Amino acid sequence: MTKVYLEVGKRRVFASAADWPGWTRSGKDEQSALEALAAAAPRYAQVPKAARIAFVPGKGFEVVERLPGDATTDFGAPGAIAKAESKRLTKKEAGRLSALVAASWTVLDRVVESSPPSLRKGPRGGGRDRDAIVEHVLGAETMYVRKLGMRLQPPAAGDAAAAREFRNEIVAGLRAGTKGVTERGWPARYAARRIAWHVLDHAWEIEDRAT
Repeated sequence: MTKVYLEVGKRRVFASAADWPGWTRSGKDEQSALEALAAAAPRYAQVPKAARIAFVPGKGFEVVERLPGDATTDFGAPGAIAKAESKRLTKKEAGRLSALVAASWTVLDRVVESSPPSLRKGPRGGGRDRDAIVEHVLGAETMYVRKLGMRLQPPAAGDAAAAREFRNEIVAGLRAGTKGVTERGWPARYAARRIAWHVLDHAWEIEDRAT
């Protein structure tokens, strides 16, 4: 079975595969969150494929931790850190997690390349277009690195080479088992899960709104 963390808020529940950063979905309750997670498995499979890591999810889910959600959860992001995520990474674990995070960017890049600049709007005309989503994801990552205790120069908007170098630095930090060292820092395991989730959530948004 696939080990899962459930982050339970008042209005939203996130289900996250403990060993597969980025494989995270939400629902209005635990059951719908787990159903959404299961439905996303074929989509998520592109990430381990890009990382050249075998992806053989077990049949069903085993909830290994229930985490109390907060305003971040209900706003729409998995913000709770599991107890197991505070454990220091081994060299092998760090390599695997960093590879999966890097692969999530690979998936995003592929989606962006195959999508039109203008995306289908919502019922009230809302929603960012493709390039604005890409900049939003990168902007969030400039904040995430601070939670890892890293000080990196944010890349200029539209500078693809600088963005790749910036992300390579993040991967290097995760591979080194970087832990949060600020007052409210993030352990590397949670950072990998949060970063990959955000990347894939928007990659899939672009895919869905490109059609």
